[in-house]
Formats: sequence, C-alpha cells, structure tokens
Amino acid sequence: MAHVDTRQQARENLLLHALLKVEADASGTEHRVKLRNLSPSGLMAEGDVKVSPGSRVSVELPNLGWVDGSVAWKQDNRFGIAFAREIDHRLITENP
Repeated sequence: MAHVDTRQQARENLLLHALLKVEADASGTEHRVKLRNLSPSGLMAEGDVKVSPGSRVSVELPNLGWVDGSVAWKQDNRFGIAFAREIDHRLITENP
C-alpha cells in the first residue's frame, strides 16, 4: 500500500538551520538541525539527534524563538515535530 499523506495543512519546503533541545536530555544540549519543511502545526527536521516518537522537544525558530512540540515520527536521521500550539510559519522567512 502506498504512503498517503493525511496531514490537513500544506507544508512549505525550505532549508534553514535551527537549534533543537530534547527535554529528556538533562544536560540541555542544543543540537543543530536542518529544517526541511514547515507548516503552522509542525515541521520536518534532519539531524543526528537521538529522539523517538513521543519525545518532547523545543526548536528555536527564526523570528519566533523557542517553540515546544513532540516528535511524531522518525526515519533514519529525519523526524517530524508536531507543535504544542500552532505558529504563524510565515514569520520565519520574513526579515525582522
């Protein structure tokens, strides 16, 4: 059976770098990740970060600051993050 994308919101493709923190990491280490796509409710990131579905994370987004969410899926070094609350994703690519 082919994969069917059931997400309700269109995603914008992009390539930006961001910092990511994993709540379970008591050291507070910030990981540099690549953002591959983005919507008001989540994003796809790529990076060498030890996360699994359900992991609580925070990602620092340009013009928005730290946004909380949780890992929805993971495949190899890519993973999806569902935000705890919707964001105005258009602000990320605007100049401050």
